[in-house]
Amino acid sequence: MARDSNATKARLLDAAFTEFATYGIAGARVDRIAEAAQANKRLIYVYYGNKEQLFDAVLQRALATGSESVPFDVEDLPGYAGAVFDHLVERPALMRLVLWKQLERPGATDEESTSYDGKIAAVRRAQEAGRIDAAVPAVDVLTLVMGLSQAWFGAVGGPAADAAGTGWAAERLAEHRAAVVESVRRITAPAPPAGGA
Repeated sequence: MARDSNATKARLLDAAFTEFATYGIAGARVDRIAEAAQANKRLIYVYYGNKEQLFDAVLQRALATGSESVPFDVEDLPGYAGAVFDHLVERPALMRLVLWKQLERPGATDEESTSYDGKIAAVRRAQEAGRIDAAVPAVDVLTLVMGLSQAWFGAVGGPAADAAGTGWAAERLAEHRAAVVESVRRITAPAPPAGGA
């Protein structure tokens, strides 16, 4: 029985991810989620409480998957930024889900705050050790790294696709990725020694 309920929960979360990424919280419909998951609509309320709590579960699962797929590496922030970029290229609906979250629920969850606090502390320690330039506060370094990693996906005018809405060509994708990695390298490179060349 537990195996069946776990499979049903996974199908509901998968269907809800697609629904929320497409329509946001307000536009998502529980009926469509249940139909896509081939599950009884009542189970959404049994397992998750309501539509907003289902969204929270979907978002938390997506963020946990992202953290597992792309571990934070304060010793190689340019490489980390490139890996986040790659993760988003492979999962374009994830960025849409995040944008809907920002539009409809702009505050950070406790889990998001805890994750960011740990990353900010790691950046601060790297700055204190001289491995990352300390001219920019650690919180801003992390914000810039994440922002650069995600910029191509949310920019007005959609540079992530051409005028017809088709995805990037492989060469253009490589150029965007290289720009992200190089930009992060420049903003995090240790400051040259005082008085040195």
